[in-house]
Amino acid sequence: MSPAHTAPPPGRRLSLRRYLLLGLLLPIGVYVLINSLILYVDTRQAVQTAYDRTLLASAKSIGELLTVEGYDAQARLQVSVPHAALEAFETDLRSRMYYRVSDMNGEWVGGFEALPPWPGKGLPPSPYSALVHFYDDFYRGDPVRVAVLLQPVVSEHGRGMAMVQVAETLGLRQTLVGDILIASLLRQGVLVAGVIVIVIAVVQRATRPVRRISAELQQRPEGELTHISAPDAPRELLPLIDATNQLMGRLQNLLDHQKRFVRDTSHQLRTPLAVLKVQVQSALRGDVDPQTALLEINATVERATQLANQMLALAKVEQLRQQTDTLPLDLAQVVREVALDLSPLVAERNLDFELQDQPLTVLAHAWMLRELVRNLLHNAIRHSPAGGRLQITLQLEDDQAVLTVSDQGPGIDSTQRERLFQPFWTGDVPGSSGLGLTICHEIVRALGGRIALLNRLDDQVGGRVRGLDACVRLPLV
Repeated sequence: MSPAHTAPPPGRRLSLRRYLLLGLLLPIGVYVLINSLILYVDTRQAVQTAYDRTLLASAKSIGELLTVEGYDAQARLQVSVPHAALEAFETDLRSRMYYRVSDMNGEWVGGFEALPPWPGKGLPPSPYSALVHFYDDFYRGDPVRVAVLLQPVVSEHGRGMAMVQVAETLGLRQTLVGDILIASLLRQGVLVAGVIVIVIAVVQRATRPVRRISAELQQRPEGELTHISAPDAPRELLPLIDATNQLMGRLQNLLDHQKRFVRDTSHQLRTPLAVLKVQVQSALRGDVDPQTALLEINATVERATQLANQMLALAKVEQLRQQTDTLPLDLAQVVREVALDLSPLVAERNLDFELQDQPLTVLAHAWMLRELVRNLLHNAIRHSPAGGRLQITLQLEDDQAVLTVSDQGPGIDSTQRERLFQPFWTGDVPGSSGLGLTICHEIVRALGGRIALLNRLDDQVGGRVRGLDACVRLPLV
């Protein structure tokens, strides 16, 4: 067998629990990862927006503390902002705030002169009512978030425009984003852990009937093939249990047939072997002349050979019954071939033989069909009187192939009709093994058909039996 078709060793096969865990945890893990990235981006944006509002409030507070002398181009801005004005917006020591006030030309007016001025020209549109813009920058080597506000300044002595910049370090923002992300990951981790526990518990509970059935099968004695009982098994396991029970039933039938075959063989062959032994001993003692002894021995051997062949044929029928490799076959062609093989027997008894057939296709094993026709025809030849009429008819009736073998024999007694298909029932026929009709019956059963033996009566002569009709009905393909 090629490596591609070799089953993996048991140690490398994934259990149902691992299949479910992988099948659930892999998509959940991917979802958690994607969700965490989206959450990080959304949280960062939300924190940014919230703290940007704080920066805007700080910038407005500083703008309200500005004064001006002079008008427009001659306006001189004055700044008087105590540090306590910024401390109100500093949440804790993890963040620091800085400000810078400059005129419209970018000249420093007040605050932290080292804070980089606004690098742009004009402010882009903003969702806020004020002329404000937010951007990222660096101050003293630390990343900061900066809000730049264009603030009109009006006083009793002048009017002008000021540019107010308020910067805040990012430590508090980053910490808050990290805390929210970690809290979310912890909650999702608890969810994943819960899924793992639930999957393990559910698989353990669902596979309990399988483990119980496995333990029961291992404890069964050898040869016990009774059906498996699993009333608590999940619905998905019922087809497997039913299929296993059907398989056990077939195996039980096969074992029973083998036991019956061995028993019948030992019983039936004992008699001809004993007779043969007596005949040989009688010939050795000289009780009969050699020619007569040889004829008797030959007849005994022929009967024993016929019995052995028919018993093997009966066993082969049961063997083929278990197989499903049947083929569509033309029953008419099989009938013609068997009739040709038995034509010497027909000629020996000088029978008036007639064959009426038509192409009819059935699903069967070729050996089964030949054995069925051979036994029926051989039985009819044996019971037909010399010079009598023997007819084989093959026709279509009710979507079935009907094979009828008609002879002019004595027919069958009504008291024997029910036992004719039983093994080794010979009735009043001397020299018969009693297996021919049994083989026919088992073959017809295996092919899903029916067989019947019917006396043919002559209504003109008071219902006298004119012969026997062996009628076989087989389903068409």
